[in-house]
Amino acid sequence: MKNVTIAAAIAVSALASPVLAQTNSDFSGVKATAIAGYDNIDLDTPGVDNVEGFLYGGTLGYDIQAGNVVYGAEVEATESTGKISNTFGRIEAGRDLYAGGRLGVVVGDSALLYAKAGYTNARVSYPGTGGDNADGVRVGAGVEYKLSDKMFARGEYRYSNYEAGVSRNQGLVSLGVKF
Repeated sequence: MKNVTIAAAIAVSALASPVLAQTNSDFSGVKATAIAGYDNIDLDTPGVDNVEGFLYGGTLGYDIQAGNVVYGAEVEATESTGKISNTFGRIEAGRDLYAGGRLGVVVGDSALLYAKAGYTNARVSYPGTGGDNADGVRVGAGVEYKLSDKMFARGEYRYSNYEAGVSRNQGLVSLGVKF
């Protein structure tokens, strides 16, 4: 068993070292992305189904790369097509605003694995009676892949937790440009 553990440690070290040693990709700079994906809001109300829909919007951000570590800040505005009708009336998911930070590690020559966290504010509307804004926190993780020096694609999952027990799960893809 001890030999297997030592052999596994040597194999992982041999495979990881060349990947982590590559720092010729630069993820630094101002970035803008177009976002599209799946949106699911749990209103934490008995008898009310989750609101599901299509998420779309955009992000502006700035990243700095130091060695294999990338950190940065971003702001985002999205909208959702999510809506349901039930005995309580019609409920529509609205805009979602976000401001937060990212921290990641460069893997290989073209990929960035990252985590994010920050503040979010969402709107849920009840046509005819108005709507509510809710403050919350968002955490997420994703991968950014360089398509060229100026273009990149992302895949991301994120979870938001708002006031009154409301939560949101989103899975998205985005296409962006670095300036």
